[in-house]
Amino acid sequence: MLEHCQDRLRALEEAQDWPGLAKAYYEMGCAAMDQGQLHQAALWLHRADTIYSSQDEIYEAVGDQLIDDCSDRIGQLEDEPLLYNQIPEQIEQAAEEMDDLQLRLWGLLSISRLVPLMNQLSRLPGCQALDQLGWITDVILRSFQAPLTQDQFDLLSHYCNAFYNLTDSELFYAGGQIETPEGPPFQMFDLNGMMGTYLELTNYLDNHLRWLTAEAGQELPAETGAVSCALPLDYYVRVSDQPLDQLPPLQAELDRIWDDFRFLQSGPTWAQAGQRMAEYSRRS
Repeated sequence: MLEHCQDRLRALEEAQDWPGLAKAYYEMGCAAMDQGQLHQAALWLHRADTIYSSQDEIYEAVGDQLIDDCSDRIGQLEDEPLLYNQIPEQIEQAAEEMDDLQLRLWGLLSISRLVPLMNQLSRLPGCQALDQLGWITDVILRSFQAPLTQDQFDLLSHYCNAFYNLTDSELFYAGGQIETPEGPPFQMFDLNGMMGTYLELTNYLDNHLRWLTAEAGQELPAETGAVSCALPLDYYVRVSDQPLDQLPPLQAELDRIWDDFRFLQSGPTWAQAGQRMAEYSRRS
């Protein structure tokens, strides 16, 4: 059954039939939900939502009936005890114990974890900007300690827009993928989980740019979304038949999130924070 679905998805991707692809993901999500496979339902229904929300033409071709039902189902899933819901909730609760700077650094450490993956994804057509994430994280870390140059600020703005544009681009859901050392290929679309990695990156960068330019006392508060942005939950849901709490790679990433939390609570120096970021950026 799943192999048939994958063949259908590939055919729709090759034909660039985006309304058809959205409908296929919707149907897969409905089937998974009806069978009680709620993580899979969240995966497929959110993919449908991302596709039909990306372009007015796709939205109109899909139709209100499908969109309304898909939105209703996603709303129902938001009340279920899924990792898609529990992880952000746990992070928000922990963030209450942090000050604004600690929370910004918590997000930045997670973004650093994405650097090796983004370097690989940058080889896909139209995704070259992704290989600048290492530079971005380095510049953001320095910006906490000294003012940026105008050129640095302008480049951060440029990449903020580039990441946002990828979210609505066909490149995001058109089937682009890279090989992984172990396991199935990693799809560009596997970064769609929770609020979506590119959206969280964009939100983090936009918030940071506004924070840098705000008058004293009027800065936007830090957000928590970036903290989980390096957790490819969609990938694990898509490729594994095992319960999520039994997957060592997923547990390792969750452990890393909480280790970063404890690290920041310990009061590290800037050099120690930079060293941890560098280790994350170099990891394979």
